[in-house]
Amino acid sequence: MSWLLELYQTYENNLQEVGKVAKKRNDQEYTLLPISHTTQTAHIEVNITEEGDFHSANAVDKKDGSTLIPSTESSSSRAGSKIAPYPLHDKLSYVAGDYMIYGGEEKKKKQFEAYIEQLGDWVASPYSHEKVKTIYTYLQKKQLIQDLIKENVLVTDSYGYLIHKWEKKHKEEYGDKPQIFSVIGGSVDSAFVRFNVYSTERRLDKAWNDQTMYDSFVDFYRTLLQEEDICFVTGKMEPTTESHTNKIRHPGDKAKLISANDSSGFTYRGRFRSGDEAATISYDVSQKAHNALKWLIHRQGKIIDQRVFLVWGNDTVTVPEPEIDTFDIHPEAVQNAKKIANTQEVFAKEVAKAFDGYKSDLSNRSNVNILILDSATTGRLAVLYYRNMNKELYLDRLKNWHSTCLWLHRYRKNTENEFIEFYGAPSTRDIAVAAYGSRANDKLIKGLMERMIPCIVDERKIPQDISRSLFHRASNPVSMERWEWEKTLSIACAIINRQEGYSVALNHETNNRDYLFGRLLAIADVLERRALGSEETRSSNAIRYMNSFSKHPARTWKTIQESLQPYQARLGTKAGYLSSMIDEVASRIDIEDFNDKPLSGKYLLGFYSQRHELYQKKSNNQSKESEEE
Repeated sequence: MSWLLELYQTYENNLQEVGKVAKKRNDQEYTLLPISHTTQTAHIEVNITEEGDFHSANAVDKKDGSTLIPSTESSSSRAGSKIAPYPLHDKLSYVAGDYMIYGGEEKKKKQFEAYIEQLGDWVASPYSHEKVKTIYTYLQKKQLIQDLIKENVLVTDSYGYLIHKWEKKHKEEYGDKPQIFSVIGGSVDSAFVRFNVYSTERRLDKAWNDQTMYDSFVDFYRTLLQEEDICFVTGKMEPTTESHTNKIRHPGDKAKLISANDSSGFTYRGRFRSGDEAATISYDVSQKAHNALKWLIHRQGKIIDQRVFLVWGNDTVTVPEPEIDTFDIHPEAVQNAKKIANTQEVFAKEVAKAFDGYKSDLSNRSNVNILILDSATTGRLAVLYYRNMNKELYLDRLKNWHSTCLWLHRYRKNTENEFIEFYGAPSTRDIAVAAYGSRANDKLIKGLMERMIPCIVDERKIPQDISRSLFHRASNPVSMERWEWEKTLSIACAIINRQEGYSVALNHETNNRDYLFGRLLAIADVLERRALGSEETRSSNAIRYMNSFSKHPARTWKTIQESLQPYQARLGTKAGYLSSMIDEVASRIDIEDFNDKPLSGKYLLGFYSQRHELYQKKSNNQSKESEEE
């Protein structure tokens, strides 16, 4: 229950955000819901005068449809033919008293009766609200559909019955398609209706954004909660609930985290006689915890193939996430990449400065929560991973990850859409794409991301199958485009370097066999590339034989070296430096190590570092030549 308690406390710590509407990057609105409230997508908006008469109505554009509405336990979890009206805004078949007159289904006749009775109880209570009374006065007249037809929001056929779905034949008889059929996917009777109270002084007063209305319903609904028991989350005696909310990931999400309604299956049978013997949770805690979870997911969660990755702090909601790369955490590293890439210790200090900024004002209760959710069915949502840890420890683990699983990368773009260099750790999503390829589906990607998070926050070893997949793909450049291979290579080097502890700067001291073989391959690649010139884009023999080289280095090197002779001859004296370097590196490999034993990931580190140094020298020489001119 610790995750429920943390979510409950997060809600309590952010009460000032309740009801405040914010927008995502895609302009979708979200808010921290008041308790006893939920969100629905409205399709029809009805404006009522303060005297309780119809004023106007219109179909609601999809981007403006998100509506905050009061909700009961039964209505928040209603399904199928169950009659459970929302307290104020609801579907047309619930709120229209004249629904049957216009050809409504007989089985839905009792929906309005249940709705208007429930709304009447709210109006008659000491906690009623003037706007609720106004809406109730109008709906009692049972003329909603009649008014919507006059307003051209709904359309009837020649028999006077509602047209539930627009078809091609209707255009010939009734003209252009009404807007309502563009905003609703199903039948008109499932159109969701929201109400406003129109005032000549205040113009349009949105009933679903009124804080006083939130408080009115919360106070009223509390009077209906009677049965008390001990809450397993807070340990207090409070009114409990067995109906827990859904719509956790998005408005259409039917999956629940807590459910005990299967009295004939095996949800709890065999151990308990009823669901409340397994656990009891108070209504207040359930509402606040679930609403906080929804808010956090909309605010900062990542959803991949319906799997939720969420990280938040209980003192400061926003904390650095384990799955992002160093560039997102420390953009200044981009500007300093060339300067600090040669010294891992210097870079570690740069990263430490970035994380120290998150450590300010740490309290004894400064914790970080990491939560991963997913559903196997449409009705059940599971906690796949949960970790609650001290914030300082969490930041230290992130700092360690970004200071050890690092390499020089060139696949990120700046605001001008230009490729830039950054030195650090790749994101878990980029690791997944590098390991499985750019065509990997979201199911593979979310699985790898879930497995990588414990490697970051718990400092576990990176699974061998991930490292192995990266190694094999980076050793097979002919299977992908140049840019994709370069990205895969740098990410593979970062993962391998997590264990080996090398730097991008070339290690001239090590005589490790695999590292030296990698250097040889890089020199051969650069030599042939210089002979071919910039106008030739085909891969060098070193790159084409790279996969074979990783498996049989001695035998493949003989082939590569023989293929270099024409290019050495073409370059003439310009090839002297690189040819002598090949001799020098090869001479450092012990004779007994010059064999066909498969290479380890260290050869990729040697290859990358040697190639990087040669390109850096060429760039520096060209700069000097231009300065002399």
